[in-house]
Amino acid sequence: MLVIRFQQIGKKHQPSFRIVVGERRSKLDGLQTEDLGWYDPKSKKSDIKKDRVEYWLKVGAKASPTTHNLLVTTGIITGEKVPAHRMKKVKAAEGGAAPAATPAAEVKPAEPVKAEEPAQAGK
Repeated sequence: MLVIRFQQIGKKHQPSFRIVVGERRSKLDGLQTEDLGWYDPKSKKSDIKKDRVEYWLKVGAKASPTTHNLLVTTGIITGEKVPAHRMKKVKAAEGGAAPAATPAAEVKPAEPVKAEEPAQAGK
């Protein structure tokens, strides 16, 4: 299955990405089918070959979530953006609701502490 995704090509702290088409299971550093353009996230500049992106999407390639959002932003494809990052799962309390706090009337007051008598030596 083909996928359109980013391939990082920048230095440390200076990211820059190529937009490439390749096999989903291939490594990003490996051989890619075609280079479709580039994107610089610091300056928000990009140069993308619109006709080639449309061709690959028509042939059946899927865009990764981040690449899809960039293509929507630049106007190459229409549609809504998709969540690019996975949301953390929140565990719900059993029964679907949080446990209710016990009312003050049900709470028993603490019993007073009796002072201990000193132990008698010599018994």
